[in-house]
Amino acid sequence: MSVHIGIVTVSDRASQGTYEDRSGPAIREWLKLALSVPWQEHYRLIPDEPARIEATLRELSDETGCCLVVTTGGTGPARRDVTPEATEAVCAKMLPGFGELMRQVSLHSVPTAILSRQTAGIRERTLILNLPGKPAAIAECLSAVFPAVPYCIDLIEGPRLETDPDFVKAFRPKAG
Repeated sequence: MSVHIGIVTVSDRASQGTYEDRSGPAIREWLKLALSVPWQEHYRLIPDEPARIEATLRELSDETGCCLVVTTGGTGPARRDVTPEATEAVCAKMLPGFGELMRQVSLHSVPTAILSRQTAGIRERTLILNLPGKPAAIAECLSAVFPAVPYCIDLIEGPRLETDPDFVKAFRPKAG
């Protein structure tokens, strides 16, 4: 049985074809290295529009049955950056520790990481994770937070995600 994972690039310019989306493919390639279970990608490239982001997150969670939806883009302070707000609008629970860790790790590379507003939340049996828009930052952030992702998905009664421990080791507390 294949695990369903959504990858959503939120970008006005990429969705209009002004430039190539490199962020969505960066997530895909990172997940290919990280996951050791069969998985199916559900990719979306959409503009920075709150209603469209919310509808896409709902569709991937409720209709497609993704256990994980990873977004990229729209997490900065610019007027059109609304991905965290759209994520909060569709989630029942927010998990601010994901964003806190991503900012902490990113600050080692760039001082402007304090401007980033990544977050994560739970919608039913889906973990929604907002990442920055730069491919290098995507790998850095995923490497930092992904050890907690499989256990989080266990806790929300999603499918069991296994990782390649040589690439990223999932952490699950020992029973007992």
